[in-house]
Amino acid sequence: MFQSEAMSLVECVPNFSEGRRPEVLESILVAIRAVPGVKLIDHSMDASHNRAVVTFVGAPAAASEAAFRAIACARDRIDLTQHQGEHPRIGATDVVPFVPLEGSSMAECVGLAHALGARVGRELEIPVYFYEAAAKQPERRNLPNVRNIGFEKLREAVASDPARTPDEGPQKSLHPTAGATVIGARSFLIAFNVNLETQDLALAKEIAKKIRERDGGLPGIKAMGFFLDDKLCAQVSMNVCSFEATGLERVYREIEGLARSRGVAIRESELVGLAPRAAISAGLPERIRLAGFDARKQVVEELIG
Repeated sequence: MFQSEAMSLVECVPNFSEGRRPEVLESILVAIRAVPGVKLIDHSMDASHNRAVVTFVGAPAAASEAAFRAIACARDRIDLTQHQGEHPRIGATDVVPFVPLEGSSMAECVGLAHALGARVGRELEIPVYFYEAAAKQPERRNLPNVRNIGFEKLREAVASDPARTPDEGPQKSLHPTAGATVIGARSFLIAFNVNLETQDLALAKEIAKKIRERDGGLPGIKAMGFFLDDKLCAQVSMNVCSFEATGLERVYREIEGLARSRGVAIRESELVGLAPRAAISAGLPERIRLAGFDARKQVVEELIG
């Protein structure tokens, strides 16, 4: 049974390269639910990105065990050689971050990431890269630096480029169908998308470049532009890595202004997964056209009690 009182808790948010087969995601969720001391609090699938995001919380050891079982299940059910989607990826289980919650620390999450990575490499024969606070090489702190060339190119590069050598697991080849996995420790991240009333992918990419931190934009913002086949619109897809530095309303208004200057309106915004209560001020969902928002299901504190 899950209990949050007087317990050290961590959050884990694995991302899987599967957004079109619910039965595959369900098998992964079954593996997670089977671990005592873990509470599954959110999961979502996106067909255009062909990606699923799962969120669970638990005591550190239990969270690590649940993550391992999920990675093992994904290895057996997802074949990257048959995978296509908008989102960049290098693995069946693409990225696994640990986030400190009640009574836990970033240092503890780094330790969890390193131990899990060693186990995944050893027992599942999946190469592992460490990122964010768990990075063992400074250039790997930023996830896009690890994932930027994608599965197909990484599969070739890992054999000959020392800069692509994994931190754990096989050193010269990826798993033939599961690729590689990126494991790390980080602060709370909010996955936030803004859909535009246009099919102009170039505009979404232009806006993404203007708002992301690494190109001189807003602090803590990582952004990319996509075209969504299912919604027939362009999307600015973001990771808000520090909502204290740049809140959802600020980045929404920035996108709104840039789009309006090109004669384009915003259709809606959306959360992928969860947000902390402090990031959702009173009236915010209405002000930023946040589609389908339900605090009971999307605010992390509401779910863990």
